Amino acid sequence: MEIEIFEEKENKIFNRTEVRFYINYEGEATPNIIDVKNRLVAQLDSKKDLVIVDTIDPYYGEPKALGYAKVYATKEDVEYIESESVLLKNQEPETEEEEEAEEAEEAEEEAADEGEEEAEEAEEE
Repeated sequence: MEIEIFEEKENKIFNRTEVRFYINYEGEATPNIIDVKNRLVAQLDSKKDLVIVDTIDPYYGEPKALGYAKVYATKEDVEYIESESVLLKNQEPETEEEEEAEEAEEAEEEAADEGEEEAEEAEEE
């Protein structure tokens, strides 16, 4: 997959740079947003949480696509301007290890909460 940036435009109102690019993915499937985002981060020398890939529009019958991304100056700008759905589609999926760690934390919190409730009930009696 090759990415060729053909337009970079500064948008001072939203404190971001808007990038339009071509993707050539001959011999491959249409790339997903996360793969394109990772390539753009490397190519633009930016941080992963500041780049938002908005659209990838494949050409009919050709292994090419037109893309649009936004590179923000700060994380606060990203959170303030972008909708939750756009942020979710630009978020990398969690690995099984991260999911298991989160479940373990939740289980520990629930156990701690139950222990506190039992202690409060014992004090009332």
